[in-house]
Amino acid sequence: MEIQKFAQKWVDYFSNPDFWDKAMGALFEITLILIISGIVVRVAKALIARVFRIRRRTPLRGNDRRDTTILRLLQNIVVYLVYFSAIVGILSSLGIQIAGLLAGAGVAGLAIGFGAQSLVKDVITGFFIIFEDQFGVGDYIKLAGGEGTVVEIGLRTTKIQGPTGEQYIIPNGGITNVTNYSVNNTNATIDLDVPVNADIEAVQSAVQEYLNTLPSHHEELVRAPQFIGVVNFTKEEATVRITYETLPRQAAAVGRVIRRDVILIFAQFGFIATDSDEGEE
Repeated sequence: MEIQKFAQKWVDYFSNPDFWDKAMGALFEITLILIISGIVVRVAKALIARVFRIRRRTPLRGNDRRDTTILRLLQNIVVYLVYFSAIVGILSSLGIQIAGLLAGAGVAGLAIGFGAQSLVKDVITGFFIIFEDQFGVGDYIKLAGGEGTVVEIGLRTTKIQGPTGEQYIIPNGGITNVTNYSVNNTNATIDLDVPVNADIEAVQSAVQEYLNTLPSHHEELVRAPQFIGVVNFTKEEATVRITYETLPRQAAAVGRVIRRDVILIFAQFGFIATDSDEGEE
């Protein structure tokens, strides 16, 4: 008997025309809220991007890395704010009392406050990473959680794409020691072993003449590389060194070109040079 009454109650409820009027009205409002939210997000993102594009064309333009980082962050904040407002509007359309819900959330917030310490730490650390320009989007960095190119710095996490395509998602609060390879120019050396009885002066003259032509072909070079000369020797071999400076993270590519061509120059003197370790400072 009780089951019949319970079932009849719900049948009457769903059969009531007022219910369907309210349901259709709520569905219309929710659809409208979602559409407007999507439009606002797209327009806001486009406006923010346009502002930064205009700023880059002015004499007051800032650092491109920093601008890209702040651009992504502002766009993320817009998404959070708009969709949070949309959720509040949808709950209101469903007849849920937002004031009571927020009051309850405040009480619950006190209960879980201690558990949210890591979240607060992530947000604060992320703010200082951007404020101090420790690294930005596009930088190649190395830290405890991974190594690669920064693709996004959010309020809570930083995303890094590794050299082979893997993506690291690291909480900002866990970022401590960071090595940024994209800020300063790279100083590198190339050591080559040649026969100890080779005509070093003639070799140096030929190699330096070649090195002086490189800046006109490789804009990554800050200046012409220098043939330093002999830095070590044994009874059979002498180690000669070439030093060069490039823009950040360009040393490896330029080094391959220099080694290839210098070895060919050495071959013109009738000997084959062997490559020693190459180092970057």
